[in-house]
Amino acid sequence: MNLPAWLPEIPGEQPYPLVFATVSGAHLYGFPSADSDVDLRGVHVLPLREIVGLRTGPATLDRTWTRDGVEVDLVTHDLAKFCGLLLNRNGYVLEQLLSPLVVSSSPLHEELTALAPGCLTRHHAHHYLGFARTQWRLFEKNGELKPLLYTFRVLATGIHLMRTGELDADLTHLFGYVPAYVPDLVAAKRDAEHGRAPAINAAADVASLTASLEAARDSSPLPEAATVRDAMHDLVVRARLATA
Repeated sequence: MNLPAWLPEIPGEQPYPLVFATVSGAHLYGFPSADSDVDLRGVHVLPLREIVGLRTGPATLDRTWTRDGVEVDLVTHDLAKFCGLLLNRNGYVLEQLLSPLVVSSSPLHEELTALAPGCLTRHHAHHYLGFARTQWRLFEKNGELKPLLYTFRVLATGIHLMRTGELDADLTHLFGYVPAYVPDLVAAKRDAEHGRAPAINAAADVASLTASLEAARDSSPLPEAATVRDAMHDLVVRARLATA
């Protein structure tokens, strides 16, 4: 996996200090193309004066630019918003927090990572089921390989999470959950970001995986609700006061 050597410079160029920045998107999912952009996701901390006053700072920052021919998409949430999303069964932010592709970290990042297992619930299955439906509809519309692989990826990630309590967003780690032809699709995706999918009848396989995810949700040992809400609150308060 070829990621630009200058990625670690980006966090220091942002207007607010970052708790962490990680790589998400196709690089995290295990099927980047030669021309894939780099999706960076992270958390910034607003200073106290931009929280308690009349002029408040941005809860979300979104920036896209090109450097050395590589498109970079950086999205960061303020710590409080990010923690709220974590506690609201949001699979996107969990995958960003737990991404092994770490560009920058901090002690707060380590604390958040340690709290992440307490955010997991059986209701995270709804995130993956919804994501799969959206990507499958997109595939039916444009016939591209990318949304088809996203469909298989999120279903496999969701099933694995419901069964094991472990979050793994890399499809290449989850081939045991998907049809035998999916590794060939991954190899094909690496050659072209927006290539068309080969002529395969994937509808029955997607329906079967969807049913498997629903069944895994219903029998999952994961709890009904997050168990670390108070600890998250304390973390945000400490981080806010530290900026005073």
